[in-house]
Formats: sequence, C-alpha cells, structure tokens
Amino acid sequence: MHAGELTAVEVVRAHLDHIEAVDARIGAFRVIRREAALAEAAAVDASPARFALPLAGVPIAIKDNVAVAGETCTDGSPARDAGPEPKDHPVVKRLRKAGAVVVGITRAPELCLYAATDGPGTVTRNPWDTALSSAGSSGGSAAAVASGSVPVAHGNDGMGSLRLPAAACGLVTLKPGRGVVPGGIGADDWSGMAVNGALATTVADLAVTHAVLAGEQPVDLPDPGRPLRIAVSTRSPIPGVGADAATRATVDAVVAELRAAGHTVVRRNPPITPGAAAGALVRWMAGAEDDAEFLGIDRAALQPRSRTHARIGRVVRRLGLVRPRGQERFRERMTAFFDDVDLLLTPVTTGPPLPARPWHERGFLANVTANARWAPWTAAWNFAGLPATVLPAGTRPGGPPVPVQFVGPPGAEGRLLWMAGELERRLPWRRYAPVFDPTATTAG
Repeated sequence: MHAGELTAVEVVRAHLDHIEAVDARIGAFRVIRREAALAEAAAVDASPARFALPLAGVPIAIKDNVAVAGETCTDGSPARDAGPEPKDHPVVKRLRKAGAVVVGITRAPELCLYAATDGPGTVTRNPWDTALSSAGSSGGSAAAVASGSVPVAHGNDGMGSLRLPAAACGLVTLKPGRGVVPGGIGADDWSGMAVNGALATTVADLAVTHAVLAGEQPVDLPDPGRPLRIAVSTRSPIPGVGADAATRATVDAVVAELRAAGHTVVRRNPPITPGAAAGALVRWMAGAEDDAEFLGIDRAALQPRSRTHARIGRVVRRLGLVRPRGQERFRERMTAFFDDVDLLLTPVTTGPPLPARPWHERGFLANVTANARWAPWTAAWNFAGLPATVLPAGTRPGGPPVPVQFVGPPGAEGRLLWMAGELERRLPWRRYAPVFDPTATTAG
C-alpha cells in the first residue's frame, strides 16, 4: 500500500475472499462486512493522505464487545437485542483514522467470560487444529489472525482474554498496562481489570497497531541499550496445577536464548497471594452482573453458566467484596517486584488448548474449573494493571506452538515489545496455521 503497488480495495478484497474460503471451518466471524469494507477501502484509496496513514488499507477485525458504527454489538450474548451502534468505540475510531478497514466482527463467548469461544450453533475452532479451541474470550479475533483472514485484530483482556487466544493460536499480543489504551469495555472494564489491545503474527505489526490504539506515533522500538535482568518463575499461582513438559522445555529454551544474548536471568517467584487471586476472581464474577445490567440483558435469558456467574456477581457486589484499596496494594507490591529486575518470564498455560466443544452447554463449575486449570498465569497481571506480552516460542508435535509470557512494570510496553522482537529474531515462528496459510498456493 505505502509503495503504491497495491490498492486498499485489492488488499481488502483478497482478504474477504480468503475469509469466504476458510471461515466456515473455524467460525471466527459473527459478521462479515463485505460491501461496507470495500466501500471503506475505496475511501482510503481516494484519500490524499493514504501514504502517511500507518494502517492504510490494512483489513482488521473487531471483537464483538466494542461498538462499530452501523453494526450490532452483542458482547457474545444472543440474549442482547440491540440495534446498530450509532458511533465507533474510541479504539475503533483510532484504527479507522489510521487507515484500517473493518472487515468483520469476531465471535466471543457470552459476556466475554470464558477461556473458550462458543455459543448456540457455533464453536470457534483453532486454525492449527480444529479439534481444539481458539481460546477466549478474544477467540474469534485470534482465529481470524491465525487463519490469515486478517493480519491484525482487535481484542481485549480482563483475565487473559488476549493472551490466552494468542497462546492457543501461535500469535503475539500485548496486554497494555492500565490506562494506556482507552477502555470503555462493558460497564466499568471489569472494575478496572480489562484493557483493549491487538493480536498479530509479527511483533512489527503488533507494535504499529498498539501505537495506534494508544494514540501514539508508530516509531522504532526503543533498544534498552544494555543487557536486561530478567526473573523467571514457573510456579503456578494455583496449587496442584503446573506446566506440562513441552511448556517447561520452552521456558528453558527461552532462558538459554536470553543468556546467550547477554541478559541476566534469575529464578524468582512473584508474591502472588491467595488474597490477590480472590480479588481478581470477585471482579470476574461481578463483571458478569455489571455488564448484563449495563447492556440491558435479561438474566433469565443468559446461558445457564452465565446466569450462575451473574448471580454470584450480585452477591459479590452486595457484600462489598470488590475493594479498590486491596487492588492498589497488590499493584504496589507487584510494581516493587520489578525494583531490581526489568521483566518477568513465566508460562501462560499448562498445556494444549481446551477441546473445541459447546462449553456453553456445560455448567458453571465445569467451565470455571477448566479455565483455571488451563490458564493460571494471566489473571494476576490484570488485577495489578501491569503490562504483559505473549509470544510463541516453542513447538508441540502435531499441535499449535508453545507460548511464553513476559510481564513488566508500569510503562514497560515498549520494553516488552522490544524483547518479543528479539526473541522473534532468535526463535522465529510460523506466521499462520499451515492448513489456512494465505501465502501458500491454496488455502487448505
């Protein structure tokens, strides 16, 4: 686009054709905006400023929990009966101002509560292995990127909802720290835990998209100019749950690369207490009730698992268990952890993604237990409001790549992206799931 070799219309049409060819097998999109997207692409081509726009002509998908003007927003719930949105959410507005073209709205689990993406009549599948889930709650967005349907996609993260889909689908993502990107997710961003971000196949694509979302000018990632001191911890915040052999081997391989690059690596566990885990949990429960109220959803029409979730949330609110001071104390403690280390390396998940199945037909306890056992390493950083990135760093025979997570102190988004870029060069990963790779001669 910037070189004038392709038009936005050509780029967008090619991606729409790819979506048409592959989405029936993965179920990434709730809405495909073919005619509207082509009209938006034509407007980009007609703009005199198109060569200066950082995302000119880039097809992008938006998760179904922020507003896209003219489209309905369901927050993953068939029970929400709302008309077309009158205006774009601020992050959508920023993406469009940068030249991105919204080709569709991606699927999410009901109220974005769960670590698998499914609903009545649909299961969103992992492009690396369609027997597995693309995770959640930004699972539709991750499936869209991993299948080559879009190069980048919007998502958000309240308990791991960007990092878990990235982990499942072999992508790179950044959960920004609190306040870096406009929120406005549901009633109150799950009491300040949820943030908007993006999923991509390369660090360069992620860095540009993050800059746009944060209202910044895209620039080269800042080189720290010195070796970093990096803590590594594989201890699970949930007792009795641990990483599998492939995950442990991948963490060890990353540690070896970090040391080979001249960085110092020390073993140190962050002080994540049971009280902190409980603080994140009560906000997750309250978020179901708060968002159902905010969106005008009849609780009786919710899926049984979500109905229970919201019922517990009402009790949580009634008992005053969402305590801002406890959250701030935890943030201070976690920030202090980084006083003498630059970053923290951890696993993300305990093993392969959850099976692709209609999890919405199962009960609350089955869903919560499966989520917690698979993904114990993400929620604490939402509670603390600290930035974290996930990237594919290893391989699992016959399955999707094996991910790792880096966490940093407030303001460390650039450092995290730089580190992800260093590992991308040292441990390069495949950009797309093989069967759906749009750069291959045929798609599947």
